[in-house]
Amino acid sequence: MKSIKNTKFLMQAAIIAAVYAVLTIVLMPLSYGVMQVRVSEALTILPYFTPAAIPGLFIGCLISNIIGPYGLVDIVLGSSASLLAAIGSYALRKHPLLVPLPPVLANALIIGWMLNVVYAVPLPLIACILWVGLGELIACYGIGYPLLRYLKKYKSIFDL
Repeated sequence: MKSIKNTKFLMQAAIIAAVYAVLTIVLMPLSYGVMQVRVSEALTILPYFTPAAIPGLFIGCLISNIIGPYGLVDIVLGSSASLLAAIGSYALRKHPLLVPLPPVLANALIIGWMLNVVYAVPLPLIACILWVGLGELIACYGIGYPLLRYLKKYKSIFDL
């Protein structure tokens, strides 16, 4: 029985990683930059349903950032922001309305800082943070939260 649970965990993580990466890469013009609406970030609600979403989101973001235009710093910082956000979303799973909040905060602060300081985007730091945060709000609350509410009807498909 334990091997079935492990297999299901790995399959869920792999599927989440693949969907995240494909959405990010296919929608590349929206997925990178100061004002980005990374539609794949809507998937950051998935830790509400399964802990397999934590490595799945991290690996999906890692793949996306390897392929993306910002290089090693984004691979490390962007993927780390997603990992922290996924852990935060999982920790808040008892409060569904707050589940999308950790990705908004983690990405706004880390990616906003990265764009301003590392990539010298010619905007004040606070503007970079707010622009990234706005894109995350759109993805996580505008798309992700309705997705969470919809998927609640099918929660049993995520059971490990």
